[in-house]
Amino acid sequence: MGILNVTPDSFSDGGDFRGKEQAIEQALKMVEEGADIIDIGGESTRPGHEKISADEEQKRILPVIEGIRKYSDCVISIDTYKSSTLEKALEAGGDMANDIWGMMKDEKMADIVVKHRCPVVLMHNKDNNHYDNLMEDMVMELQKIIDDALNQGVKRDQIIIDPGIGFALSYEKDLKVLEKLDEIVALDYPLLIGTSRKRFIGRATKVDIAKDRVIGTCATTVWGRMKGASIFRVHDVRANKEALDMVEAIMKGGQYGSN
Repeated sequence: MGILNVTPDSFSDGGDFRGKEQAIEQALKMVEEGADIIDIGGESTRPGHEKISADEEQKRILPVIEGIRKYSDCVISIDTYKSSTLEKALEAGGDMANDIWGMMKDEKMADIVVKHRCPVVLMHNKDNNHYDNLMEDMVMELQKIIDDALNQGVKRDQIIIDPGIGFALSYEKDLKVLEKLDEIVALDYPLLIGTSRKRFIGRATKVDIAKDRVIGTCATTVWGRMKGASIFRVHDVRANKEALDMVEAIMKGGQYGSN
């Protein structure tokens, strides 16, 4: 999943692809490099980000979705927690929802997901980082988000889960969730992880500039695949795709033509 932020203030690429043509070109480049999904976001979700209206969000993303769809049949994911934005984005050619609040912020989100029968990423998130027992609490809270979605008519095969690494977690907790990722995989839903260029990688590798955290990101991608994750939300598609191809070859025991 290639990240396409059409925002002025995202933490590592804010302002890079604000122009429609620039954004479309970047999306097509990521597809060429191996992205199966392009995740388009019009509002930054970095710590301390400025919230924007649904109208402003739609002005940023809808022309880009329409432009990508003219050139590619890749899966287009909409990174939003607003139901009105999701519906218009799906009508413009989008395919799936990626909600950082697990459909808990906008009560109409589930209605749109059910109406369009689109896949939805339900991310674990909260307004604090307090846990009595990190993994037990996270699994329980993710299960509640899943149950709420199912109770609102979302089908099991529409759901993808995301532990929310880099959101309601500290440095140590980010690392612990990655270490124990198999406990979330045990919920038996496709698992997405979004570690790309994040602050905890910079701290662990002593790389201050977010765009330079490619190697650290690739390490988390490989680790995540070995632990059972299946979707990887990244800025640097080519590097992460090559890392995944290598780990897939190893996991398949050399079935790529070796004797």
